[in-house]
Amino acid sequence: MHHHHGDDHDDMGGLQRDLAATGAVIDRRGMLRLAARFGVGGGMLQMLGCGGGTPTSPTTTSTTGGTTTPDNGGTTSSTCSAIPQETAGPFPGDGSNGPMVLNLAGVVRNDIRSSFAGLSGVADGIPLTIVLTLVSRSTCSPLAGQAVYLWHCDRQGRYSLYSSGVANQNFLRGVQAADSNGQVTFTSIFPGCYAGRWPHLHFEVYQSLSAATSVANKTATSQIALPKAACDQVYATAGYESSVANLSRVTLASDNVFSDGSALELATISGSVAGGLTASLTVAV
Repeated sequence: MHHHHGDDHDDMGGLQRDLAATGAVIDRRGMLRLAARFGVGGGMLQMLGCGGGTPTSPTTTSTTGGTTTPDNGGTTSSTCSAIPQETAGPFPGDGSNGPMVLNLAGVVRNDIRSSFAGLSGVADGIPLTIVLTLVSRSTCSPLAGQAVYLWHCDRQGRYSLYSSGVANQNFLRGVQAADSNGQVTFTSIFPGCYAGRWPHLHFEVYQSLSAATSVANKTATSQIALPKAACDQVYATAGYESSVANLSRVTLASDNVFSDGSALELATISGSVAGGLTASLTVAV
């Protein structure tokens, strides 16, 4: 535990008092407002136990400021490193730049390979199951009931709703609520590698399915990097030819999103190209 200057202690005390006075769960925006008022950084918020509990679950009670936690000498062993915030990119389909799927009937689904809401196209490719486990950054406990909007490009590197040839499709986009273990599972295809970007998946986190109908409610935006070994195996198969050359010209270290560190965003891959692959990642928010 490093030592803080005295004025830090005053800030912390004021923040603690403010938290104690509310006597309730404060959402992330509330926390950030308090943090701004007291000039406290995100690391300090983690120490204070920011984001604990599951506000969407009536059976879970939560306290702020760690007031009910026994004193353990000032160390916090139960925090999880928060998923880095990344750009949603130019093709989110969340209404922030035009195309919008979040409010469409049928967007809440497990299998995102087909278009929906009156559209009929299907994205081809090597089967990929995507398993994300949502946990609290302050307690590491599962965030049951929170929701994920996930999207990615197709085998040829095109994004539905935006790219030439698939602008009239909305496949490879879907929303799902986390189960009691904090898990969401999407059935999809392994995305291609397009020029200038490392192979990746995009996602946004929301506090509930109902919150996930408006991009204004998102609590996290990030990306998932796919390991090179799996990419090499998939891109050796028919339909992914353009990905081979594109991947040869980019590395995780040169990618404009992952170059500052991808440890918290690199998926673990299991399975096989023949039987289907699974990409897994634990996401702390």
